[in-house]
Amino acid sequence: MPTVDVYNIQGDVVEQISLRDDIFDIPVKLHILHQVVLYQLAKRRAGTAKTKTRAEVSGGGRKPWRQKGTGRARVGSIRSPLWKGGGVVHGPRPRSYAIKVPKKVRRLALKMALTQKLRDSELTVLENLKLDRIKTKDFVAIVERFNWDKPLVVIPEKDEVVEKSARNIPRVKVLRSEGLNVYDILNYHHLVLTKDVVNKIEEFLGK
Repeated sequence: MPTVDVYNIQGDVVEQISLRDDIFDIPVKLHILHQVVLYQLAKRRAGTAKTKTRAEVSGGGRKPWRQKGTGRARVGSIRSPLWKGGGVVHGPRPRSYAIKVPKKVRRLALKMALTQKLRDSELTVLENLKLDRIKTKDFVAIVERFNWDKPLVVIPEKDEVVEKSARNIPRVKVLRSEGLNVYDILNYHHLVLTKDVVNKIEEFLGK
């Protein structure tokens, strides 16, 4: 059972806690992480790109000129794809890019991502993260104190003071525990959890 230090925001170790083996110490399979990251990115795509076919563009109700005798090429509509302003052939249509990944696989990938962060020594557990005021400078001081590089900070519930203090800092993201996901864990270099978040993760993933 892996053990980690718990820090206060002053950077002092206040205690040690044990993490569950079945969540923070499992075999990591890259193809599963890759599959779930693709699932998340595909889900974000709007799929609203659309062009008009010759049936949808306006105009072209009559034949521009007679079929024979003018010396010009025969044409039936000014909305032909060959003409400027005409319809588009085989253009994009609204579609869903979503791919299906079983819920069990998504949960497994989340455990793997957490395990990898712990193994890479890129996981920090805080006793709590409470600020007295909305002040970017105060949050920056905490980041610099721990020397976090591109941290993902996960808090147990809505906290406007923390969220607003961090939102203007480049390469820093504050996320509520219910939004924890594989892509963000892997995309950010350092994962910061509070004790309450660790308890929530173990309660949710340990079912």
